[in-house]
Amino acid sequence: MKKKKKTIPRKYANVPKDKKLGVPKKYVSGAKSKSAKAQEIKDTAERYRKGLPIDVKKVSESRVKAAKKYTPNPMFAKKKGKNGRKK
Repeated sequence: MKKKKKTIPRKYANVPKDKKLGVPKKYVSGAKSKSAKAQEIKDTAERYRKGLPIDVKKVSESRVKAAKKYTPNPMFAKKKGKNGRKK
Protein backbone atom coordinates (compact mmCIF):
# COMPACT_ATOMS: atom_id res chain seq x y z
CA MET A 1 0.00 0.00 0.00
CA LYS A 2 1.38 3.39 -1.05
CA LYS A 3 1.61 6.26 1.39
CA LYS A 4 0.34 9.62 0.21
CA LYS A 5 2.87 12.40 0.38
CA LYS A 6 1.82 15.39 2.40
CA THR A 7 1.37 18.35 0.08
CA ILE A 8 2.63 21.71 1.17
CA PRO A 9 0.35 24.63 0.35
CA ARG A 10 1.71 26.84 -2.39
CA LYS A 11 3.29 30.11 -1.29
CA TYR A 12 2.92 33.21 -3.41
CA ALA A 13 5.12 36.28 -3.35
CA ASN A 14 3.74 39.33 -1.57
CA VAL A 15 2.70 42.06 -3.98
CA PRO A 16 3.08 45.79 -3.27
CA LYS A 17 -0.26 47.16 -2.07
CA ASP A 18 -1.57 50.69 -1.96
CA LYS A 19 -1.54 51.64 1.72
CA LYS A 20 -4.59 53.92 1.52
CA LEU A 21 -6.80 51.65 -0.62
CA GLY A 22 -5.70 48.19 0.55
CA VAL A 23 -5.56 46.59 -2.90
CA PRO A 24 -2.51 45.79 -5.07
CA LYS A 25 -1.13 48.84 -6.89
CA LYS A 26 -1.36 47.11 -10.28
CA TYR A 27 -5.13 46.72 -9.88
CA VAL A 28 -5.73 50.46 -9.59
CA SER A 29 -2.97 51.77 -11.85
CA GLY A 30 -4.36 53.57 -14.88
CA ALA A 31 -7.75 54.33 -13.31
CA LYS A 32 -9.38 57.76 -13.38
CA SER A 33 -10.64 57.32 -9.82
CA LYS A 34 -8.42 54.89 -7.93
CA SER A 35 -10.65 54.86 -4.84
CA ALA A 36 -13.80 54.04 -6.87
CA LYS A 37 -12.06 51.16 -8.66
CA ALA A 38 -10.66 49.82 -5.37
CA GLN A 39 -14.13 49.94 -3.80
CA GLU A 40 -15.63 48.06 -6.77
CA ILE A 41 -12.91 45.38 -6.49
CA LYS A 42 -13.56 45.01 -2.75
CA ASP A 43 -17.35 44.79 -3.23
CA THR A 44 -16.99 42.12 -5.92
CA ALA A 45 -14.58 40.12 -3.72
CA GLU A 46 -17.00 40.33 -0.78
CA ARG A 47 -19.92 39.08 -2.89
CA TYR A 48 -17.75 36.24 -4.24
CA ARG A 49 -16.73 35.19 -0.70
CA LYS A 50 -20.33 35.18 0.51
CA GLY A 51 -21.44 33.15 -2.52
CA LEU A 52 -23.80 35.85 -3.80
CA PRO A 53 -24.36 36.29 -7.53
CA ILE A 54 -22.07 38.75 -9.32
CA ASP A 55 -23.36 40.79 -12.25
CA VAL A 56 -20.37 40.32 -14.55
CA LYS A 57 -21.71 42.71 -17.19
CA LYS A 58 -22.10 45.51 -14.63
CA VAL A 59 -18.62 44.89 -13.22
CA SER A 60 -17.09 44.88 -16.70
CA GLU A 61 -18.84 48.13 -17.67
CA SER A 62 -17.73 49.87 -14.47
CA ARG A 63 -14.11 48.82 -15.02
CA VAL A 64 -14.16 50.07 -18.61
CA LYS A 65 -15.68 53.35 -17.42
CA ALA A 66 -13.01 53.70 -14.70
CA ALA A 67 -10.13 53.23 -17.15
CA LYS A 68 -8.32 56.20 -18.63
CA LYS A 69 -8.90 56.91 -22.29
CA TYR A 70 -6.06 55.74 -24.53
CA THR A 71 -4.25 58.56 -26.29
CA PRO A 72 -1.59 57.55 -28.78
CA ASN A 73 1.84 59.11 -28.48
CA PRO A 74 2.13 61.84 -31.15
CA MET A 75 5.80 60.99 -31.58
CA PHE A 76 4.86 57.65 -33.17
CA ALA A 77 1.85 58.85 -35.19
CA LYS A 78 1.64 57.69 -38.80
CA LYS A 79 2.54 60.43 -41.25
CA LYS A 80 0.21 61.25 -44.12
CA GLY A 81 1.39 61.78 -47.69
CA LYS A 82 0.57 64.66 -50.06
CA ASN A 83 -2.77 63.20 -51.16
CA GLY A 84 -4.01 62.52 -47.59
CA ARG A 85 -3.34 58.79 -47.48
CA LYS A 86 -1.05 57.09 -45.00
CA LYS A 87 2.36 56.11 -46.29
